[in-house]
Amino acid sequence: MNDNASGFAAAAQPIAAQSVIHTDAGGLAVGTIHLVVDGQDVPVYAARPDGQDKLPVMIVVSEIFGLHEHIADVARRFARQGYLTLAPDFFIRQGDPSTIPDIPTLMARIVRKVPDAQVMGDIDACVTWAAQNGGDVERLGVNGFCWGGRMTWLYAAHNPRVKAAVAWYGKLVADPNPPGQPHHPIDIAPTLTVPVLGLYGAQDTGIPVATVEQMTAALGQGTSDSAIVVYPDAGHAFHADYRPTYNAKDARDGFVRALAWFREHGVG
Repeated sequence: MNDNASGFAAAAQPIAAQSVIHTDAGGLAVGTIHLVVDGQDVPVYAARPDGQDKLPVMIVVSEIFGLHEHIADVARRFARQGYLTLAPDFFIRQGDPSTIPDIPTLMARIVRKVPDAQVMGDIDACVTWAAQNGGDVERLGVNGFCWGGRMTWLYAAHNPRVKAAVAWYGKLVADPNPPGQPHHPIDIAPTLTVPVLGLYGAQDTGIPVATVEQMTAALGQGTSDSAIVVYPDAGHAFHADYRPTYNAKDARDGFVRALAWFREHGVG
């Protein structure tokens, strides 16, 4: 496999170069595979410890900027922890988010046009591929950021074979629901069976703490053993080391918590 997931999305500019983390690929097998899902070629960035199989499987679900360098780096971070990690290009049918220069246009032209069912199907295809290529899908985890955080909650409800998931600042409530997005995390919380760890920032103006409290209460009605951590000083995208919103202390703590959560629940 050849590594071709490089560069940052145009709408993510300016890049905070001084804080960008680069995870070396030495000792890893990394690159792009291609899956056909309902007739569509879907590129997937894959990273794993070289020469190993029977690995726990981690799906990384991107933010609105798609499969760019940060998501590839996160995949390598999980691979260094012993995972077969897969990060699909969820926007391949709608367009190339890397070329769109601003967030409102990106949301209107691509992100809002992606149906939830399409995302669920792409992740299903990744799980199937992993099972046939050295992955132990009985140890399946999902980790997503922002847009991908919301999708992580939903995939945990979609596929009860997921052992554990971590959702970083994924939107929890929406009214009314946009076309193609029939449910949001708040809707599935009471019936969720997969343990999901939510990581949120109290200073996130797009996800008010009140909605996080609503989600916590809804989770309390179910049996999923899910939990939410709110970082008092963090805003949105506090894990995104290439953005000015990056909070190094809380990002590091969140990743440590994520790894512990996965291992506690049998993904590792």
